Amino acid sequence: MQVKQQVQLQHLNTLNLDVIASHYVQINQSSEIVEALAFAEQEHLNVLILSGGSNLLLPQHIRALVIHLNIQGITVLGEDDQTVTVKVGAGQVWHDFVLYSTKQNWFGLQNLALIPGLVGASPVQNIGAYGVEVGEFIESVQVYDRELKQFDTIAACDCHFSYRHSIFKDYPQRYIIVSVIFRLLKHAELKLSYGDLKQAVGDELTAENLQNQVIHIRQSKLPDPKEFPNVGSFFKNPILTQVEFDKITQQFPNIPHYPQSNSSVKVAAGWLIDQAGWKGKRLGPVGMFHKQALVLVNYSDATLVDVQHTYQAVQNEVKHKFGIQLEPEPVLYSEHGLIQSHQS
Repeated sequence: MQVKQQVQLQHLNTLNLDVIASHYVQINQSSEIVEALAFAEQEHLNVLILSGGSNLLLPQHIRALVIHLNIQGITVLGEDDQTVTVKVGAGQVWHDFVLYSTKQNWFGLQNLALIPGLVGASPVQNIGAYGVEVGEFIESVQVYDRELKQFDTIAACDCHFSYRHSIFKDYPQRYIIVSVIFRLLKHAELKLSYGDLKQAVGDELTAENLQNQVIHIRQSKLPDPKEFPNVGSFFKNPILTQVEFDKITQQFPNIPHYPQSNSSVKVAAGWLIDQAGWKGKRLGPVGMFHKQALVLVNYSDATLVDVQHTYQAVQNEVKHKFGIQLEPEPVLYSEHGLIQSHQS
């Protein structure tokens, strides 16, 4: 394990923010986590866990130990007639794992193709797309518990998975995810609940075609972070009570919506942003993408302050027009490497 000082993280966050970390270490195997944490404690440094850098907002200077997880490996642990159980290192690229699973005839994750980031980050916000959430296919998550100072395994039922949420968001400083154990299907059960996806798949009802269509749709709507630095969907889709939804539809009857199992209603944040006039609009070097209003883009050397000015302006416009408070998806960090509220 080698700790480096004054390390540039611009290439390690997909929003391409200019960020200097006072201390940085890449972790290639789980045993190095204990050593890294001991170093941070000795130097009186907070710890910031960096995965794929696709769901975080960083300040220009961070005085903390940035731990960059790069634990690799895909291992079959067992299988039966219906399922296969697979252990995947936290440092594996998520999209690469989805493609690999399809080639192995393991099914369930195809709707989640092309989501940026690493496998270790997938349980944290319970990534989801096109009617599928990753928590549906997670059996357990292997972690280092910083509170108990030991490695542990958390069963999926104890991860408290919900929309863009998990126990790892409730206790962000406690757990370091080392690997994720998935239980995938051996027989494809295609989920085509979203109209544009069902239309795109057409009559070729195969997992490979489903995956290809998801990739095509995402590429047609979402910018490549290498060309237009971004963190994917910037805001969560708001979930309203039935009463709140009924009130809004009196004025906006065409609002895209998706009924939830608990009688609540999810509405499309991208539509709200578009209707508020922010699709394709910029504020200095930052703006909402012209093809997908839900994506915030760093067009030219933006700082965290530039990003905050833009997303707060979007929030204000949507709140004024619809009475809905949009909640950002990316995690916001302070200069001391601590998670902070977007409201502060």
